[in-house]
Amino acid sequence: MSRDTHPVDRRTVLKAVGGTLATAGVSGLAAADPDDVVEVNVGFSNGRGRTAALEAASDTVREFAFDAVTIRVPKRAVSGLQRNPNVRYVEENGEMHALAQSTPWGIDRVDADVAHDNGETGAGADVAILDTGIDSDHPDLQANLGDGRAFVSCKGGPNSCGQDWDDDNDHGTHCAGTADAVDNNEGVVGVSTEATLHAVKVLDKRGSGSFSDIAAGVEYVADQGWDVASLSLGASSGSQALRDAGQYAYNNGVLLVAAAGNDGPCSDCVGYPAAYPEFIAVSATSADDSLASFSSTGSEVEIAAPGEDVNSTVPGGGYDTFSGTSMACPHVAGAGGQLMANGYTNTEARQQLKDTAEDIGLSDNEQGSGLLDVAAALGLSS
Repeated sequence: MSRDTHPVDRRTVLKAVGGTLATAGVSGLAAADPDDVVEVNVGFSNGRGRTAALEAASDTVREFAFDAVTIRVPKRAVSGLQRNPNVRYVEENGEMHALAQSTPWGIDRVDADVAHDNGETGAGADVAILDTGIDSDHPDLQANLGDGRAFVSCKGGPNSCGQDWDDDNDHGTHCAGTADAVDNNEGVVGVSTEATLHAVKVLDKRGSGSFSDIAAGVEYVADQGWDVASLSLGASSGSQALRDAGQYAYNNGVLLVAAAGNDGPCSDCVGYPAAYPEFIAVSATSADDSLASFSSTGSEVEIAAPGEDVNSTVPGGGYDTFSGTSMACPHVAGAGGQLMANGYTNTEARQQLKDTAEDIGLSDNEQGSGLLDVAAALGLSS
């Protein structure tokens, strides 16, 4: 069985917090009031340059181990330092700013941000991502990570396999971010923001896993007593072992959420395990509320969620944009975590998600009950 994902162009964004350097130059400083003091960074090439900088300073802010100092200096002295052959540079000590956290369009569209504003974070819920693993070091996920279990080996090398359940692909980490990225003023934010994420690695580096491995993962989630299992994976044919595992987990209180598949445009083509009645089958929508062209449809679809051009976390501390019902599925899993954190059972949460979904005008086999509405599910006004 392979992961359920749709190939698209990726728009790689910054993999670390960065910012823009203030652009005020120092070349014109000497023309200003010569008695004004400015804070500058001075790079020097030898001891004479260092001495010149420190002697010009009215105050020394910082001396680095490398050949530079930060000083406060009268503006009238700047031009002399700039002309000194022993000084490599003089720059104003500007500021860098962290990139602001962004809200992916899907999080906004399903009103998860409204839930956050009302204090609904999913805290206390356990959400398992059955996939290629989760990056154990990602700054947008690390605070929410709980336990993990690997049913296939991580083979991405020492840099990507700090844990045996680490993500040596990227798919699982992307799904995890949509479900439950931390609200931390950087990167992205998830549908839930404080649920406990559990990595259940059932897909290998290529994004593939056996029916048995996936069934074992579902069984494991049930045995841990966790609330939600998110399965952004699928196949065109079923597996009785996986169906048995689904029945076992569902009967033990797990809310099972699965991607409908990416065989669209088609009809009656929902894949497995989403087609099994124990699983919530999730179709994918685009930003204009149309059905995503790749989304599988069928009578088994229960709910729709954003799945096209979804920005989320990837291994290495980065972010990327993927499309697929794989991306729609964790929106619903995160919402299920919100409800179960508030005391809903798996069957009650399932019904509440359907009862409060927004009708966006698609046919029943495309949207099921409608588009996920997290705020409405929690009884909030959007």
